[in-house]
Amino acid sequence: MIEIQHISKSFDGRQILNDINAVFENGKTNLIIGQSGSGKTVLMKSIVGLFVPEKGKILYDGRDLVAMTKDQKRLLRREIGMLFQSAALFDSQTVLENVMFPLDVFSTMNYKDRRAKARRCLDRVNLRDVDKLYPSEISGGMQKRVAIARAIALNPKYLLCDEPNSGLDPKTSLVIDHLIHDITSEYGITTIINTHDMNSVLGIGENIIFLADGKEEWRGTKDEVLKSDNQKLSDFIFASDLLKKVKERLVE
Repeated sequence: MIEIQHISKSFDGRQILNDINAVFENGKTNLIIGQSGSGKTVLMKSIVGLFVPEKGKILYDGRDLVAMTKDQKRLLRREIGMLFQSAALFDSQTVLENVMFPLDVFSTMNYKDRRAKARRCLDRVNLRDVDKLYPSEISGGMQKRVAIARAIALNPKYLLCDEPNSGLDPKTSLVIDHLIHDITSEYGITTIINTHDMNSVLGIGENIIFLADGKEEWRGTKDEVLKSDNQKLSDFIFASDLLKKVKERLVE
């Protein structure tokens, strides 16, 4: 579980996050949503330790990231898998070498075991016979799956995903969503997803936090989000004509 308590962050005197409180649960897909400029990216970067908040605590199963030493943070990061907006694969390495990278850096496994573990991770994301290919030789959706395989190679307790569906077509986005959801549930990972993709919200949003103007404006689930009477959330959710029609039918 990751819990944030009274997190505030500002840049050059401008308040970006204002007293944010949230609990991200184990084994669930926890989503952070909001318009551009709402603070969700700053919150995600604070959770992973790239930004240091002026106030508050970021608790990883009770361990406060903000109060940790550099060595303690380094140890914690071994428990965190990251999935970036771009797949962020190494172009000069093969698919298998990309997945092996965190094992090469952090594990004490021998080379044979590292290769075997990387192949098991690729199998888990339904990628086979691509070991020797390079990122440029596979599709964007396959690159994201390779990135997921790399993110889970060290059996992380926590998985942080920044706009994982960025640049993908709707069908491939659904594949990635369900893959992240299934892995989260299967391994009991605390997964946090920063997204503006409404398909993700309605598909896998088991625990959703909506930010507006740097504050937590609403919290709920995918089953509650369409029925909320929060005006700011409604303006965000029903921005498209299609979703406005969905809301009208719900009201009827």
